[in-house]
Amino acid sequence: MNKAEQQQQVRLAVIGLGGRGRSLLGNLLEMEDVQIAAVCDLYEDRRQLGSDQVEASVGRKPAVYADYKELLAREQLDGVVIASSWSSHSEIALASMKAGIYTAVEAGGAASVEECWELVRTSEETGMPCMMLENCCYGREEMALLHMIRQGLFGELIHCQGGYEHDLREEVAMGLDKRHYRVHHYLHRDGEIYPTHGIGPIAKYLNINRGNRFVALTSMSSKARGLKEWIAANLDASHPLADKEFAQGDIVTTMLKTSKGETVLLVHDTTLPRPYSRNGRVQGTKGIWLEDNKSIHLMGQSPEHQWESFDGYLTKHEHPLWEEYIRLGVRGGHGGMDYLVLRAFVESVAAQTTPPIDVYDTAVWMAVTALSEQSIAQGSQPVAFPDFTNGKWTHREQAPAGKYSLETVDPSLF
Repeated sequence: MNKAEQQQQVRLAVIGLGGRGRSLLGNLLEMEDVQIAAVCDLYEDRRQLGSDQVEASVGRKPAVYADYKELLAREQLDGVVIASSWSSHSEIALASMKAGIYTAVEAGGAASVEECWELVRTSEETGMPCMMLENCCYGREEMALLHMIRQGLFGELIHCQGGYEHDLREEVAMGLDKRHYRVHHYLHRDGEIYPTHGIGPIAKYLNINRGNRFVALTSMSSKARGLKEWIAANLDASHPLADKEFAQGDIVTTMLKTSKGETVLLVHDTTLPRPYSRNGRVQGTKGIWLEDNKSIHLMGQSPEHQWESFDGYLTKHEHPLWEEYIRLGVRGGHGGMDYLVLRAFVESVAAQTTPPIDVYDTAVWMAVTALSEQSIAQGSQPVAFPDFTNGKWTHREQAPAGKYSLETVDPSLF
């Protein structure tokens, strides 16, 4: 993040140049130790936008590809950032790992549990990491909470909540017009289709895959009305979606249980009018934090039976990464966390170490979608959660230390 930290340039390619891909590309172009060697997208106009973006930033054009297979075969790369459609993440990630390249994939759920197993097996066979770019793990509040949890301020954790509560009716309904893939999932699937903003930080709080694991999941879906009503009110009767029924319920609620007895609640809520929220809650034997009222109550610190504002605790227990980040200057999208998650990946590539979100994390978080669909299809029956570590979660080696670690917090590194 500063000149003293700069490494030899890391050669990256960005695959998928829609709005999200170009946003990530912009963050990467700000990093002096990153060279964007190539960009790739199926659509010609997006390829041109990506190429122009690189040229405007560094004064040279990258290699440009329509076919990711051709890119992987021709380019000498250190890493690949995949920001294509959800349904293509794993396909491209598998090819990237098989090409011997560090791989990062944008957030999204899996279509099947086997898809997740394939990612794990390929990473193990090739020795190439696969990191999900779950930016919320590097949010300011989430990192402060991680710091507080590691200090024991919440005591023993009992229950956590998270989710994705975001009015996306217009974005989803206009998906065909804007070449946005998400609408197809709403038409044909019913489950927790976007779990990782909630489950990612929570999984790190609970040490999932390193001393703990999810053992079971149960999901329930409401009826679907929000999208259909929005389309009827805002789009012409001749629109391709005007007569469609949507499979995806307006509210999907998912419960998970861990091997150590903690429970987790996830909520997916994107097709009804509402303000944005990630539905955060952390509760332990010594206290509770709630996102939506920005409040906290800690035993022995807060007035009895009363909420306090989280603001003072946030600054008092700021994660040292964010202390440094604020001092050097916050940048990038989503309040700065996009930049941080990309730095975590880039520095892992440069050092050739396991990234702080590894392939087992990626598989677990993605699997929530497929398991949720199974549970809903079976009348909200519980389903067993696979152990993608094959038992290694009980005795895995310590995760690499570093500023971007999501396992430990070491102020001496800053």
